[in-house]
Order: sequence, then structure tokens, then C-alpha cells
Amino acid sequence: MLLLAMLPVSTGHTQENTLPSIGGAGGGLISEQQEAEIGRQVMISIRRSAPQITDPLVYDYLNDVIYRLVPSAPLKNRDLTLTIIDSPDINAFAVPGSIVGINAGLALNASSEQQFASVLAHELAHLSQRHFARRMEQQETSAPLTIAGMLAGIVLSAVTQSDIGIAAIAGTQALSVQNMLAYSRAHEQEADRIGMEILADAGMDPRGMPEMFETMMRQNRLQGNRPPEYLSTHPLTQSRVSDTRNRAEQYPERDVRDTQEYHLMRSRLQVYYARSAKVAVETFQDYLNRSDTEKTDAIRYGLAVAHLRNDDPASAINVLEELLATNPGRITYEVTLAEALLKQGNTDQARNRLREALARNPGNYPITYLLAETETADGNGEAAAEYLKRLTRERPREEHLWNRLAEAEGMARNIVGVHRAKAEYEALMGNLEAAQRQLRQAQEKLPAGAPMRQVVTERLAEITDRLNAQRS
Repeated sequence: MLLLAMLPVSTGHTQENTLPSIGGAGGGLISEQQEAEIGRQVMISIRRSAPQITDPLVYDYLNDVIYRLVPSAPLKNRDLTLTIIDSPDINAFAVPGSIVGINAGLALNASSEQQFASVLAHELAHLSQRHFARRMEQQETSAPLTIAGMLAGIVLSAVTQSDIGIAAIAGTQALSVQNMLAYSRAHEQEADRIGMEILADAGMDPRGMPEMFETMMRQNRLQGNRPPEYLSTHPLTQSRVSDTRNRAEQYPERDVRDTQEYHLMRSRLQVYYARSAKVAVETFQDYLNRSDTEKTDAIRYGLAVAHLRNDDPASAINVLEELLATNPGRITYEVTLAEALLKQGNTDQARNRLREALARNPGNYPITYLLAETETADGNGEAAAEYLKRLTRERPREEHLWNRLAEAEGMARNIVGVHRAKAEYEALMGNLEAAQRQLRQAQEKLPAGAPMRQVVTERLAEITDRLNAQRS
């Protein structure tokens, strides 16, 4: 839902003197180094102020879809940072520095995976064309602003629909938020065109894009004074919908089917956003009772998740075992079954099932994470920490993993490990002084000449350099 909008800046701003321009698409006003720093600051603001969904199953699915699209996107930097905002509203965004985010509500409102993926492809197109930098060039004669702070404020005002972001914007300069939020018509058309190319090249159906736009237009008409938030930053007209429909029809027809995982995750999120657990159980039971129901397995899975949320793990286990009987080894079913077993108090059984699943799927994120949770629930901090260390090596920008690792290290009485994990968490949250203190405390507890002391010392130097640069 985004905002890579029109932040004004002057060519004489101090930030340009500290970060040299290296040119590229969008010209020399904003360098790629500056874009990376903007992305870092935006993520810090999101971590601090915007509620996020960290459910490993949902996150892993989003990661899978993004990286099915990325090879077909003309991106220079394909090392993306993903975030899922805890909101049922339709929204998505792409921020300089290779940040891509969605509201969980995008999956609730997209009736097919093709529609869901079309919005992600559109955002990747904005990112690939550096539309933010190009807008900055057009605004170079405007008053100077703190770019990262302004953009972070815009993101927060969009994803939280609160005054948090507005306050951040007002702190830098009082400007028209609406003007800064909206993409230009030309940029939207370009993102539509490139987004459909990305979809087609990735083996997905470009027709998903006009279908999703039509869904948004319908919501716009129904909601009246509160249209989908996405439309405030991505202006949508009937002529644009018609243009994307005509463009999509130029692609050859193909029988593209949604993956089962999309509908499983959609059911999982529907339970999450249901008014109550009881309502969720009744809703999915009603779906299941309809004779014309399609996607039965996804509905049965939703019913199992609803039972789990309703504190009825026994019913959830019965449904999940039936699903696994016809689809043995499916990771989503295995992980959710282990969740139910844990809730029932069957820790050993949950652990054994997860270990077998991990042996079949080495390195899998949801399985490894739940194994860490299982060991934590069983009071085995050392084993939990080992699983979490693997995850933080693979996903060093996921702050909640460092937080869980600090807890596990504390349970294992590894004080140095606690300080190191807390330092990484604080650094991701933008609290560099706190990160520095944690690393100094870790350093003090390690003997001179110990290999780990050298590791801590090097990381302390990196954090100190960043802190000094921030202060200057």
C-alpha cells in the first residue's frame, strides 16, 4: 500500500554529502546506499510500531510466493526483507532498500492465488523500477526533509491506520500526506505492465491482476467513505482496470491452478481474524456441510485450526490425522498437528513427529521453529537454543527469533548467549546503545583469547561504528 511516494528533498541536503550517489535507475539524487538506509529505518519503525504476524507457516508461504516471482522480476537486489502486517485490510507495499510487505488481509480478500500474487508482482515492479528515486528527482526543488524518517512515518500511517505515522511526518515537516502517498498514473501503469510480465514469466496467470483490481473496485463502492487502504496509495480507475484486463487477454490462456498451500494459509488467517473461536468453528463447519463446497481439504484444515483456537485440541487432532491419512507428510498438517499435541500436553509425541518431519525436510522453518517451542515448553533451553541458532543464521533480520533465542539461552543459563541474542534484537529495533551495552557485558564475561570473545569484539566494533555514524 505504498508510499514510495513523493518525498521532497533538496540537492543540498546533508545526507547526500555523507552517502555518495552511485547513479542507476532513477538517476543520482538517491543512491542505492541511501535506499538501503531508508529501508533499514523503515523496518525499524515497523518493528517498533506496527503489529506483525510472525506465524512461521504463514511467513514461509509468503516467502515461497515472493521467491517464485523474484527470478522473473528485473530487480538488481534480490535479497528482500519481508514483513506481514497484522491487519485484515487490503494493503501491500514496497520500500527502497528491498523491503516488501503485505497486510494479512490481502490473503483474506484475494479469492485465488493468482490474485494474491498479482499484488506482490505489482509491488516488485515498483521496486525494480525505483519509482521512489524517480519521484525524488521530480521533487528536487522542494524543501529538504529527513527522507528515512518521513518515509517511515508514511508507511506507519498507512499500515497502522493510526496517528503514529502522522506524528513522525509532522516531526520532520508538515506537508500534505495525501500528495506524498499516491503513485503517479504513469508509475502505476508501468508497474501494472511489468507486474503482469513477472506473473506470466513465473508461470502464473496475469489475469489475476485485473480480477484483484475489480475486487478492490467493488469494495470501494461498498465501503463508500472508507475504501481499501491500498487505493489511497495506488489510485485505481475503471479505465486502468479495463487497460489491465485488455493487456492480460493478450497473454495466451493457460490452465494455472492455485497451490493447495494458498488456500490452507487463507483458512488459517480466516480463523485468526474470526470474531471468536466459537464463530470460527461454526463458520468452517457450515462451509463443510454445504454440498457444493469446493476446496474441502482447506476447509477441513480451517476447522482443525478453529478447534485448536477454541481450546479443543482433541477435535483438531482427529481432523488433522484424517487429512494426513490422504496427504501423508504435508508440512502444514504435521506442524499444526504438533501444535495440537503440544496444547494437549503430549510433548514427547509432538517432538517425535516434528523430528521425523525435519528429517524429511531438512532446514524447514516452521518445523524447526516449532521444535524450538517444543523444547522450550519442556524446559530444555539448550536444545531450544540450538534450533533457534540455526534459524537466526538463516534469517538474521527476524527480530522475534533473536528474542526467543535470548529466552532459550536464559533457560539454558548461557549468559553470554543471552547478551549476544539481546544485542542483535536491540540492533534490529534501532536501539544501538542498548546493543552496545549487551555486547560489552558479553565481552566482560569471556576470557581473553577465547575465540568467542573475538567474535563478540568484532560485532561490538560494527555496532559502535554504526552508532558513531548515527550520532554524526
